[in-house]
Amino acid sequence: MADEQKVGSKGTFSKARLSVSAKYLVPARRTQLLMIGALGFLGLVAVASFDFLSSEPRLLSNGPLSSNHASYDQNCSACHASPGKVTDEACSSCHEQFGDPIGVFSFDSHYLYRSDDFQRIVPSEHETPCFSCHIEHEGRAAEITQVADRQCLDCHDFGAFDADHPEFDFAASRSPAEGGLKFAHTHHVKELLSKRGWQDVEKACASCHEPEPDGVQFQSLDFDTHCGECHLPATLRTDPLPIRSARRDAVTGVETLSEIQSGGEAGARWSYFLNPAEFREAGGRLIKSPLYHRDPWVLHNLRKLRRQLFPSAGLADLLVGTADVPPAELEALYHEAVGTLRGYALELRSRPEREVQDDLKRISSLLDQLERRLADPYAPLDESKFVLALGPPATLTDEVRAEIESVVETLTKECQECHELENATIVRVQELQSLHRAEFNHRPHTLQRRCLDCHQEIPIQEGLQGDAAVDAALDNAGIHNVPQIGLCQDCHNAKQVASTCVTCHQFHPSKNQGSTHALYPEEANEDEEDR
Repeated sequence: MADEQKVGSKGTFSKARLSVSAKYLVPARRTQLLMIGALGFLGLVAVASFDFLSSEPRLLSNGPLSSNHASYDQNCSACHASPGKVTDEACSSCHEQFGDPIGVFSFDSHYLYRSDDFQRIVPSEHETPCFSCHIEHEGRAAEITQVADRQCLDCHDFGAFDADHPEFDFAASRSPAEGGLKFAHTHHVKELLSKRGWQDVEKACASCHEPEPDGVQFQSLDFDTHCGECHLPATLRTDPLPIRSARRDAVTGVETLSEIQSGGEAGARWSYFLNPAEFREAGGRLIKSPLYHRDPWVLHNLRKLRRQLFPSAGLADLLVGTADVPPAELEALYHEAVGTLRGYALELRSRPEREVQDDLKRISSLLDQLERRLADPYAPLDESKFVLALGPPATLTDEVRAEIESVVETLTKECQECHELENATIVRVQELQSLHRAEFNHRPHTLQRRCLDCHQEIPIQEGLQGDAAVDAALDNAGIHNVPQIGLCQDCHNAKQVASTCVTCHQFHPSKNQGSTHALYPEEANEDEEDR
């Protein structure tokens, strides 16, 4: 008996006798499909609008911004030039110092300040954008400045700090740096302990090495504060020095105070304020007492003697010390030379001669141009301008040169107790920079360690225990006296203290140079033009 067809069926097909549905033969109307689609779209718009107007949108945004950027939650265009795209310019609009020509928070500054690669001043199209490291939309509590190690290791293949990090450069060399000072730590520590009756060695250390208020670095040493109590007492005097004008056949010597005053040379205004009673003349020789730190009379005569040896000294003649600075600090020499010229011009302004006043106007104009050029970070600087001549002038015989050098030695005898002398010039005192690409904060460390627990390179303890002489190569101002990386790894490892890259390293040159926007940018531009 034939099978009965199901109600609503339109028959069967195939050997399996599958029923044919009416819906296959009569499709749904297109109007119904359009209505369903329209209702779905309106529903989506409604949900998106509600999400956009809510305090924490979840659909149109990847998540809430960090607390630093919370004010931009409702203003996506402040950061996003187009959907999903954030430009470095948007970040710089808030985070760069107004009018800063370099851009301390731009990626190219990482190379300029941290690796001393001055070829990278001009940004490259391949520079990593800000948002690739500082990831937003991770919630209000997110610390976007705490960059994960994986961001650094894309370029720096060092691995974990306590495993694959290389040794510090200064510790790997273990050789003293050139600091320009003759200074024995152990001797001074002994003197302080004896003079002040101290038993704690670190009191002697702290009496000179005073921390900055933020605890990160130490204040620069000052002669009057730290050295003047013992050095250059009022009874100190020079050995008798030959007066050049006292003998007709004299080829060299020093100038007296009255000769300096009558010479009218720029930069000698100090001579009118110096006490004439400090000078004694007898038999064509002069003795000065007392002596001061940076004594103007000594420095004046030293410059005169140097001009005899090196008449073509160039800009080096405007410096107090030698010109041996790292290439990154070459600009400081130019500023020092400009400052000296400014001082000369200021003194000459009191001269009533019209010719002098006309020359001063031209000099001031040239100095202004030079300072504007120095303000340009891309302007090349020529270090050869500060290089002394390679040898004395051909007109000087060996006997004359030896006589000049003899006067230089006598004049600077007391200076050389602490300072080094080179080519009739006091060697520039330079602050030792141990960590060029990392920061170290002493404050949290001194809560757990004593100074000498870490600073062990100078054998102070050994020198205090007996009368044995301390190796001078390890007991001078040129020793970094900072630990090797192994001592840091005792605490900074995966099991104890944080050892991420950003614990010690800064990607940008200075995190302290934050937003310093002028309240009225137009006025700031006017001020910049006036300078």
